[in-house]
Amino acid sequence: MTRLRQSSGREVLKALGAFGFRVVKIQGSHAKLRRELPSGERQTVTVPIHKNLAPGTLRAIFRQACRYIPENDLRPWFFTETE
Repeated sequence: MTRLRQSSGREVLKALGAFGFRVVKIQGSHAKLRRELPSGERQTVTVPIHKNLAPGTLRAIFRQACRYIPENDLRPWFFTETE
């Protein structure tokens, strides 16, 4: 069974950075991350920079990022295996 990890906004930034996303703008407590594909397509994800992200917020970021990154590649950054 998998369980959602407790993560901070900075940990999520690091996870998405591993997939080529870079911070392009910070406004207040939110960071806008973007990566550009060789085809010129831009992919954007917004992440709040909080100490602890609420589970619903973290799940929403995961779903948003899954539009661009295969779920199997992204899952280890957001979920942990439990017995």
